[in-house]
Amino acid sequence: MGGVSTVGDRLERTPKQDRSRATRQRLLEAAVSCLAEHGWTGSTVAVVAERAGVSRGAAQHHFPTREDLFTAAVEYVAEERSTALRALFPQGAAGDRRAVVAALVDLYTGPLFRAALHLWVAASNEEQLRPRVTELEARVGRETHRIAVDLLSADESRPGARETVQGLLDMARGLGLANLLTDDRPRRERVVAQWTAVLDQALRD
Repeated sequence: MGGVSTVGDRLERTPKQDRSRATRQRLLEAAVSCLAEHGWTGSTVAVVAERAGVSRGAAQHHFPTREDLFTAAVEYVAEERSTALRALFPQGAAGDRRAVVAALVDLYTGPLFRAALHLWVAASNEEQLRPRVTELEARVGRETHRIAVDLLSADESRPGARETVQGLLDMARGLGLANLLTDDRPRRERVVAQWTAVLDQALRD
């Protein structure tokens, strides 16, 4: 009977689905790397496909437009980094705020932030891209804020607590911008130490 799915059919589909997921992941990772290294202008679908080791047709099968590919890529890696950040402190980290501040700063000084920055610049000039990037950044920003609140055990019902956490994230973003031009790790370490002291004072029980 034509409508019956056999075990053999299902076993055949599973490897295909696995290959499809693997191809999609390679494309997303390659897109972020290209965007971080070459910027928006130098990151075409063809360049990304070549870097990922797949055909341009396969890339367009997964992501019909360039905008689809790059917004999905930055979102994918942002989610991966959020997961990794939570995994660093599986039991919470209220007793080690310096480690949390350092981890958040690292979040903004890696290739994800560099890629996201290129995407922001492109979105400022590309009408089709702007609403997607604006929505993505709002979602990523909310998630990062929630993670920071959880890891710092910040009570946002207290006056100023929310603004203090947001200020930390804004500071981390600023350090990420500075890091685009020069590696200022010694200065970052001093800033991390000072912000830890600020948080200890502002969020103390």
